[in-house]
Amino acid sequence: MTVALVTGATQGLGLALVEGLAQRLEPADTVYLTGRNIDRITEAVRSMPGGGARVRGELLDVADPDAAARLAAQLEERHGGIDVVFGNAVMRVGPDDDPRAIIDTYTEVNNFGTTRLLKAFAPLLNDNGRLVVVASSLGTLHHLAPVLHRRFTRPSTLDELDEQIARWRDEVKDGRARAGAWPGFVNIPSKIGQVAAVRVLADERRENDLARGILIAAACPGMINTPTSALWWDVSTAPAPAQAATALLDLALEPLNPAHYGELVRHGEVVPFS
Repeated sequence: MTVALVTGATQGLGLALVEGLAQRLEPADTVYLTGRNIDRITEAVRSMPGGGARVRGELLDVADPDAAARLAAQLEERHGGIDVVFGNAVMRVGPDDDPRAIIDTYTEVNNFGTTRLLKAFAPLLNDNGRLVVVASSLGTLHHLAPVLHRRFTRPSTLDELDEQIARWRDEVKDGRARAGAWPGFVNIPSKIGQVAAVRVLADERRENDLARGILIAAACPGMINTPTSALWWDVSTAPAPAQAATALLDLALEPLNPAHYGELVRHGEVVPFS
């Protein structure tokens, strides 16, 4: 029996990932559709077409410091382990948002939420398991001033990386980031932080994971036609979430390519971090 979980799954790409997993897996398998609002979770589960794997809704607010560990413990007791995890929960930011006003919640969801998910679910991965963090090609160092690169390459543990994210958050809040070398678009350091988190965890686990057929990676789905993306770019010709989900589902369900381990992958190709 295969057990899968998707965070941030009540709409958009996350919902498409749940539907795609359910369609590709078997009736004996289970896909957990998670989010932070029980009404939206219930509605999303009801929207699933019939057939394929069973879809179950579970509350998971990645901004809650204890939520990922709590759900991981429940699923370990229920199933003994997990086979596929997509970390897709994200707080969106619009052009009119003041970074200083939103940066606390933004990092709590996008960055600390990612490291909590990695810490909670990586230990539960079964042989041939997959843990994929949905990120972006913005999450590479060539989008960042060289003077800042060591903030994301020096940490050797997730806790150390969290400290660097907290540093950046505080610099955004007090204005030092705007006066310094940081890009004004907070999505760039945040995505770099997510990819760096995957790389740090992969460095800790690489030898054992590859021996067990496990993949830990970040994935870029590319531009997607969603209302949030439309605030920033012309997405009229971009793929719909269901189309964008295809490459991510392939990454999670097809045979392991060791070259993808610990990397940012876009449409089956590694996007160099630096």
